[in-house]
Amino acid sequence: MTDIVIARRPASIKPSPSIAARALVTQLRAEGREIIDFTLGESDFDTPPHIVEAAYQAARSGETRYTSSNGTKALRAAIVGKFARENGIDFTEAQVVVGCGAKQLIHAAFAATLDEGDEVIVPTPYWVSYPDMAVVNGGVPVIVPVGEETGFKLTPALLGSAITPRAKWLVLNSPNNPSGAVYTPEEIASLAAVLEQHPQVMLMTDEIYEHFVYDGQTAAAFTRVAPQLAGRTLVINGVSKAYAMTGWRIGYAAGPLKLIETITLLLSQSTTCPSSVSQAAAVAALNGDQSFVREANAIYETRRDRIVGLLDAIPGITCARPAGAFYVYPNVSGLLGKRTSDGTTLNSDLDVSLFLLQEAGVAVIDGSSYGLSPYIRISFATSLDTIDAGCAQFRRAVESLA
Repeated sequence: MTDIVIARRPASIKPSPSIAARALVTQLRAEGREIIDFTLGESDFDTPPHIVEAAYQAARSGETRYTSSNGTKALRAAIVGKFARENGIDFTEAQVVVGCGAKQLIHAAFAATLDEGDEVIVPTPYWVSYPDMAVVNGGVPVIVPVGEETGFKLTPALLGSAITPRAKWLVLNSPNNPSGAVYTPEEIASLAAVLEQHPQVMLMTDEIYEHFVYDGQTAAAFTRVAPQLAGRTLVINGVSKAYAMTGWRIGYAAGPLKLIETITLLLSQSTTCPSSVSQAAAVAALNGDQSFVREANAIYETRRDRIVGLLDAIPGITCARPAGAFYVYPNVSGLLGKRTSDGTTLNSDLDVSLFLLQEAGVAVIDGSSYGLSPYIRISFATSLDTIDAGCAQFRRAVESLA
């Protein structure tokens, strides 16, 4: 019997580290271990009741059939209104496409535009899926090392040095997962000036965490700051993070009409359309009361301050204060070279993350998964009690090192 032969592209991609970490946490809990899980990339809040009610009413009223592949007219109108109201950007409904989460739309955008060998510029630290989604669509990720010395933000000089004749996309994520870095309007403008010199490079801006920016600041919309690049900029967003709707699977993208039409064509031959009931819920999210988002932002800011203070007090750990998102990305270089109670030497951030899981019962994700070591990613989308307990166990484990 002939074995199944897997194609080169899917065989070359890696499983999502966050999903793998969650699976390990689930396994350890099933074995009876008490694990404090800091790996979650989703809110610990429930979806607001008025959004759930909208979905219920949609189902009750028969909105349970196929929709247009680019999303319902009502949702695309709500998205257009959101961009105008919150970001000062004017899109038409035809320039908007709705997908089964933002991830699907990023994947579809690459599928729509990448030919074999085209390059996708991805600065570190990056969300884990960008490079693999480029690879599976025939692209070549060009990883640009960007570190703590620039606030985890790409500079014009670094961008200019990364662009080659094969460059097709630059991917920017602000607020950033995992670092929490947020680009200022001035920083966006300086990067746009470089891109103006390279008209073949398109810009993908992942703004999924835009509502979680702290210290009285707001996230700058790239297209608002650099409208001269609107003809080659794709904005990625969704309702998952802002409205605690990860499981509803609704993302959206807005950009040049030809690109949106091609993405829609691809979606029509894959998922057909997003869930009709979830789309009704997303309309309520975007058009309805926004107090939940403001309240969540304030809670996350309190949690950020607590976790940064606790981590900075642990010997060998330094933790930059993130400007946005709901992650911290502490530097663990001070733990490298230390030995555990069984004589194992910690040589990498992966070793540190495994040590914390085994010795402290604390689950984090290693920085190498995000392209930048030696760091670990910790989500603070959890309660203050959990943050306190997890950091206490973290500290006790570190103090046991020799």
